[in-house]
Amino acid sequence: MSNYLEKFEKMRVAGSLASKTLDMITDYVKEGTATNHIDKLCYEFIRDNGGYSAPQFYRGFEKSICTSLNHVVCHGIPGDRTLQDGDIVNIDVTAIINDHYGDTSRMYTVGNASVKSKKLINVTYESLNRAIKILKPGKRIGDIGHEIQSFVEKNGFSVVRDFCGHGIGTNFHQEPNILHYGSKDTGDELKPGMTFTIEPMINAGKYHTKVLDDGWTAVTKDKTLSAQFEHTVGITENGYEIFTESAKGYKEPPYN
Repeated sequence: MSNYLEKFEKMRVAGSLASKTLDMITDYVKEGTATNHIDKLCYEFIRDNGGYSAPQFYRGFEKSICTSLNHVVCHGIPGDRTLQDGDIVNIDVTAIINDHYGDTSRMYTVGNASVKSKKLINVTYESLNRAIKILKPGKRIGDIGHEIQSFVEKNGFSVVRDFCGHGIGTNFHQEPNILHYGSKDTGDELKPGMTFTIEPMINAGKYHTKVLDDGWTAVTKDKTLSAQFEHTVGITENGYEIFTESAKGYKEPPYN
């Protein structure tokens, strides 16, 4: 990992393109917009800025982004479904540029979101922030999960167990797996040069999920709402760097 500075330069470029894609799409996330249209706009933006959308044709996935609505936990497939008043949706984009990957997702609200959905989104976003703030060499992967789980459960929500964050760099998914639940002082030690995603999926009800017959769309078993935020991060000599922060300063909805 000694020569990770060059790697970080490339991760910044990929992460910046991914986050700028989410910045761009913000104004289109409104009532009446089809998720297929969101997919098309994101694909074209990444392409026109010198990159490629990693999810497209990845293990048979036919779209360039994931759009996960309401009780969809992750890997929602864009289609003809139009956004409706009260919907919440996670948009997950991954850009490849210079053979490096930038992976990020944000929650969006459509029209008048419920009080409970707003709280779920806020807690999910805060759990990601809390996990990132503890990152530094010597910490362990279990510390990340513990930070998320303890905060989320204190607020009455649950952490999805079936999906996790992952190492990322010149591969879309690689070691280590980043669980969003766990115990302090367990798991691999964080070291300078490591790059991975943290992407907590938080349910309003129980944490159990199931995958639909399309082989991709994961939903909450109890049909309660789910939310997710994701950043790609790197471990530095004395802390961390976020590669996918919004250039417009967008944090959590409403974005303005």
